[in-house]
Amino acid sequence: MSIAEVLDAPRKRVPVTPPRPDYAPPGLSTLARIRQMRRSTIGTWGERAYREDIVKGNFLGRSTFTVCAPEAIKHVLIDNYENYGRTHVGIRVLRPILGEEGLLLSHGKAWKHQRRTLAPAFSPRAVSLLTPHMLAATDAAISDLNDQCGGRADLRAAMQHMALDIAGRTMFSFALDRHGTRLRDFVNDYAERLAQPRILDVLLPLNWPSPRDLRRRAFRRAWTQFLGVLIAERRTLGASEGAPRDLFDLMIAARDPETGEAFDDAQLADQIATMILAGHETTATALFWSLYLLSLDTDAQEELAAEARGAGAQHPGEIDAGRLKFTRAVVDEAMRLYPPAFLIARAALGPDTVAGEPVRKDDVILIAPWLLHRHEKLWDNPNAFIPQRFMPGAPQPDRFAYLPFGVGPRVCIGAQFALTEATLALAKIVASFSIELISTRPVMPLGVVTTQPDYSPEFRVARR
Repeated sequence: MSIAEVLDAPRKRVPVTPPRPDYAPPGLSTLARIRQMRRSTIGTWGERAYREDIVKGNFLGRSTFTVCAPEAIKHVLIDNYENYGRTHVGIRVLRPILGEEGLLLSHGKAWKHQRRTLAPAFSPRAVSLLTPHMLAATDAAISDLNDQCGGRADLRAAMQHMALDIAGRTMFSFALDRHGTRLRDFVNDYAERLAQPRILDVLLPLNWPSPRDLRRRAFRRAWTQFLGVLIAERRTLGASEGAPRDLFDLMIAARDPETGEAFDDAQLADQIATMILAGHETTATALFWSLYLLSLDTDAQEELAAEARGAGAQHPGEIDAGRLKFTRAVVDEAMRLYPPAFLIARAALGPDTVAGEPVRKDDVILIAPWLLHRHEKLWDNPNAFIPQRFMPGAPQPDRFAYLPFGVGPRVCIGAQFALTEATLALAKIVASFSIELISTRPVMPLGVVTTQPDYSPEFRVARR
């Protein structure tokens, strides 16, 4: 079936097209590009990037290749992935908050050890074990939203709080009531002050600290100490008897199937930081954009509410997740239009050829889910919200045209966890409330660490 045929069944719909940033003007100077990057990377891409397979550029003396051809993406992220590593800028930005011992920044043998060791903790069986934690945190968030019915609600803040609660319960078996505010302060402070690169972050070798690196090191010391408090508090609960009860139990028990090695304390702390931060921030972002899109498309919102209520989502506790096909399609489409991880940047470790273009050592390959998911060659009506794209029976997108969690050996290990969390939470929220956007100012996405709204719009929630 084509998208047009999907839209005609069971009834024809006029797709909603949310506002999006303007294209960057052609010939943008390096200085103007750097200024725009400090506000939002999304605003640095011109119209060509949404239409062509590959766009070659130059940034501070290095060739850059913005790639949207699926076969070329497969080459970089799968066929020849060992020739491409994280850029120095990416390492500088992520290292202070995720650590060098975590799954995202480790490489080589260390990365393979961690990936093998962590895999059982994110198996479907383990995700099922953690689902009651997700539902309990979502029910608590719904209880809080009840107090805002009829008034003005900040759903962005509500989703961040709920996702953080889910992260705390699934990781430690306790809510982060006492620590949540400080954790959010760490995340917000880092995003606002230290996450955006400066020119020296790009120009200096990685082993030469930039002025911002010195401030990042100070942040790292305070952040590591805070993580130690969380881990010590969880250790006081002791190990569970019988089946594991949370991710902490699973990580403590994890062993490399080839070597038998466990995580040491530094690796454990960095894994926890990665799972809490990467997990809760990206899921909160996906849920916010899902609710925002549903507020623009009342037909889709009512269809999702009917499906969710039919699955029992309006009641506390378990729901029939197998019936949430349209809900899952909404989440998938929201992550297409607003991919939480909007950019994958890789530096070439040696020469190569990508989409017919010669690539030299240290050249930068940019694979941007933001561009890829809105590319005119790859999608019908790419800027419109059409959840039916992802319903059973609809034509499947190319495997390398839809990358909300990346692809290849370094695909996000928590993808199934995140999709389960987002689908269940969205179903329960929309089964309980109707969502109306009351802010009149357009909500524009910014590429800053994740794909964030440029402000927190106000919504009205009402009990169904």
